[in-house]
Amino acid sequence: MDNIVILKINFNFGYGENTIYPVILQDENEMILVDCGYADFLPMLEEAACKRHVDFSRLTKVIVTHHDHDHMGSLAEIKQKYPNVQVVASEKDAPYVSGRLKSLRLEQAEQTQSMLPPEQQEAGKAFQNILRTVENVEVDMTVKNGDYFTWCGGIEILETPGHMPGHISIYLKKFKVLISGDALAIENGNLEIAAPQFTLDMTEAKKSVSKLIKYDIQKIICYHGGEYQGNISNALGNIENIF
Repeated sequence: MDNIVILKINFNFGYGENTIYPVILQDENEMILVDCGYADFLPMLEEAACKRHVDFSRLTKVIVTHHDHDHMGSLAEIKQKYPNVQVVASEKDAPYVSGRLKSLRLEQAEQTQSMLPPEQQEAGKAFQNILRTVENVEVDMTVKNGDYFTWCGGIEILETPGHMPGHISIYLKKFKVLISGDALAIENGNLEIAAPQFTLDMTEAKKSVSKLIKYDIQKIICYHGGEYQGNISNALGNIENIF
């Protein structure tokens, strides 16, 4: 049994091919999905897991790194089909996942709508409508920075704000692997801060990168970009120097 299984989900919303990389962590007792794609992606998740010889029906938990629609879009669908699955999110992000607080991404989209050029106004409104249709889900378990769980060889929760205030990453010390969510991404083979235009606080995002340098990491799994290996410290240090 592979403890870490990276799912490759290819899709096309009409503006070109795209890929996301949710991660499954598993052992004899737990099977944990980290982030779950857009709305209606459950069949794609199940198919991708099946191709990797993973029985998706064993799923016990979904960890949401943050409440963006491409990370929690299928959460309600998963919970409906697999009602015993526990939803895990950070203490700071849980109110947005559950819908008790308004999506910060929707707030950003509404605030910037008037600044869009005329040719982008319609697309901006369409994006807001997509965000409004995301189905919220109650969070069963909240986590915070430094929390450690023995699941799947041991995982540590790292608060990595910037992209969103409640963003978390997951460090697997035994395997020296970091699951970065949207704290990092791979662009043209380079490790970068994910989507600066969607990063709500770039100063905090940079601080999060500095924090990661202190960890013994040999592989980073980015939701957008997949696996990054090499001199991780140098790559993270280069990001710091960009800003």
